[in-house]
Amino acid sequence: MDYKVLTQNVSVCPQITVSDLAEIHKKGFNTIVCHRPDGEGADQVNFTEIKEAAEALGIKAVYQPVVSGKITDEDALAFKQILAEVESPIFAYCRTGTRSTTLWALAQATEIPVNDILQITKNAGYDMSGVARRILNGGNTPTDTTDQKFDVVVVGGGAAGISVASSLLERQASLSIAIIDPADVHYYQPGWTLVGAGVFKPEETVKTMSSLIPKGVTWIKNAVAAFEPDHKKVLLDGCSIIEYTKLIVCPGLKLDWDKISGLKETLGKNGVTSNYRFDLAPYTWELVEKFSSGKAVFSQPPMPIKCAGAPQKAMYLSCDHWLKSAVLDKIDVQFYNAGPVLFGVKDYVAPLMEYVEKYNANLNFSHNLVKVDGPNKKAYFQDLSASDTTDLLEVEFDMLHVVPSQSAPDFIKCSPLVDANGWVDVDQSTLQHKVYPDIYSLGDVMNAPNAKTAAAARMQAPVVATNVLHDLGMSKTRAIYDGYGSCPLTVEKGKIVLAEFGYGGKLLPTFPAWLINSTKPSKLAWLLKEKLLPPIYWKAMLKGKEWFAKPKELN
Repeated sequence: MDYKVLTQNVSVCPQITVSDLAEIHKKGFNTIVCHRPDGEGADQVNFTEIKEAAEALGIKAVYQPVVSGKITDEDALAFKQILAEVESPIFAYCRTGTRSTTLWALAQATEIPVNDILQITKNAGYDMSGVARRILNGGNTPTDTTDQKFDVVVVGGGAAGISVASSLLERQASLSIAIIDPADVHYYQPGWTLVGAGVFKPEETVKTMSSLIPKGVTWIKNAVAAFEPDHKKVLLDGCSIIEYTKLIVCPGLKLDWDKISGLKETLGKNGVTSNYRFDLAPYTWELVEKFSSGKAVFSQPPMPIKCAGAPQKAMYLSCDHWLKSAVLDKIDVQFYNAGPVLFGVKDYVAPLMEYVEKYNANLNFSHNLVKVDGPNKKAYFQDLSASDTTDLLEVEFDMLHVVPSQSAPDFIKCSPLVDANGWVDVDQSTLQHKVYPDIYSLGDVMNAPNAKTAAAARMQAPVVATNVLHDLGMSKTRAIYDGYGSCPLTVEKGKIVLAEFGYGGKLLPTFPAWLINSTKPSKLAWLLKEKLLPPIYWKAMLKGKEWFAKPKELN
């Protein structure tokens, strides 16, 4: 008997037999609901047999036969009534468990957010994306049709989304394009490291979304609830339906602050900060500027994360300030990295280690931050290299810079677009979806093994634009992405190790070594980061100007 738990009150299962009832009773179920009509299969046990044996064990048995593939709104409402009236926990079954799961999903439509329903059922092995529209409509069959249709729909108005929309328009201005994003503002997130170092002001890293949406692009200010890739439709909150010819998925990442127990309650106070949030980066600088002695702890979660070098950049810039303020010798600097190495591309490890030694920072690998006690200034780390990872290492701190673990947004993770790890499943060269050829993805949310940086999105945007236009019959060429990513490692105020690399850690420097040696700290690279990259981002990348980003053609 292979049953699946949906909630603590409801489990579902394929067809059961009388002999299964003893185990069902032992597991503590009080009610059985049968959703399979008698006589549907030759090997099927009739409900009356199940009912008699169940009631002999003190289990209530309810018969709600539903025809496979024909679940009505009334069926869902009836099951909702059953859930309200019978004693839980409830054990529901049909031929495969799908009907019971579908009825539960529709019955909970007004009680649980659609993303949670889709994720719960997906975790149980049941794909409910086919009824997502009904869930969004309160469990009822929608009577509406497509609200809007576009040649290209872009999900996400971040760096990747606006850049790819602009790149498309630069190549083919006649396209009808929509960007779906509920946000009012757009952030230049690479600048937050420098906000945390007192170099940038927070307001330099933010603009209104309306000022950045390319002219000629329709901005749909709403959130995506689900995808119907077989029908080329995107479902929005409120059950609006957007139809596309081509879909580009790039909503960025979700920061999982909740995965670190106690963190949300102490962020922004008690010496706990993070450059990964707009409102907290100024607090980082406030702490660094006032810090003169004690223990400073910096954490890095398991990969993947956006800008993998950012956790240690915060450490380097803080240490540089303390060194120049002549207080570093009074500060115990600890870096706890969930990974096994300082940086994933070996060519950059040696120059970074020179700064680790210069700042007398202590490296602790394979340690993941799982709990923070802000008022008592204690952090708790899981030793991932230990045989028993339940024992936690308690670390006292005076200042704690935290980087949360990161994942795809919930509406992506529960969609049919993802691989087994929850990332949009694409070909790493063309960035085309492996199952749905009318879908492309770029930026942080897809599963190509590249660094998740704005520089990567800058290179990916023209590749996706070229390939989408080829598929639409508007271009003769296709393009490939070589995995390029860039991580300007700010090792001190005024110098940067400009890490640029592609798939497999291959170095892909933009500039000749005589100008900027990417494996050496460089003043010119700092100038690039501080003075040139922000205007390049706002005025070139987001405008479809592909400086140093011409896509490579697919042979």
